[in-house]
Amino acid sequence: MSFLLDGEEVPFIPGQTIMEAARAAGKYIPHLCWDHEFAPHGSCKLCTVKVDGRFGAACTVAAHEGMNVDNRSAELDDKRRTLLQMLFVEGNHFCPSCEKSGDCKLQATAYELKMMSPHFDHFFPDRPVDASHPELLLDFNRCILCELCVRASRDTDGKNVFALSGRGIKTHLIVNSPSGRLADTDMAATDRAASVCPVGVILRKRRGFKVAIGNRTYDKAPISEQPQ
Repeated sequence: MSFLLDGEEVPFIPGQTIMEAARAAGKYIPHLCWDHEFAPHGSCKLCTVKVDGRFGAACTVAAHEGMNVDNRSAELDDKRRTLLQMLFVEGNHFCPSCEKSGDCKLQATAYELKMMSPHFDHFFPDRPVDASHPELLLDFNRCILCELCVRASRDTDGKNVFALSGRGIKTHLIVNSPSGRLADTDMAATDRAASVCPVGVILRKRRGFKVAIGNRTYDKAPISEQPQ
């Protein structure tokens, strides 16, 4: 069984989503909130494709025999650039000074989609930095609300360390402890939640810039050429 993705035939197993089939075939569909370890979330909308002329999220739409899927069209990449621009201005993303530069999926996706400017006015939100944990640092300024840490902590680690609070533009990531401090949870540096963040919110202490810029993941090859 197969479908067309940008004119190329992609095989799939019944029950797979478009994203899963594309990943298995080595085809890149831009995404931030999707991870093969967890159930699809559909929050970032970067993986939006056109399925037989209709928009849908590749991470949630099931693959069907004979469907025609547009992925890297000029129209879709233009919409993705707008989404990226909104993510960049909604938080505080200062790439040159960020320890995650070169390993950041948000940054790498912006390069892939040729995002040249933020376009919109920056929000510059006032978000805290939590350095209370002996091994981990939280910089909430960089959060893109993908909920990967929420899902990893809940579904893999079994700890429920993180959650989202608030609604609409006031939605933000919080730590599930009476004090709101990471030190007052049972999170460990070996937890899946500690390594799943696609940006620079959750960082290991005493590891910053251990790998020189120029030798990091997306310095070596663009995100579209990385294992998906």
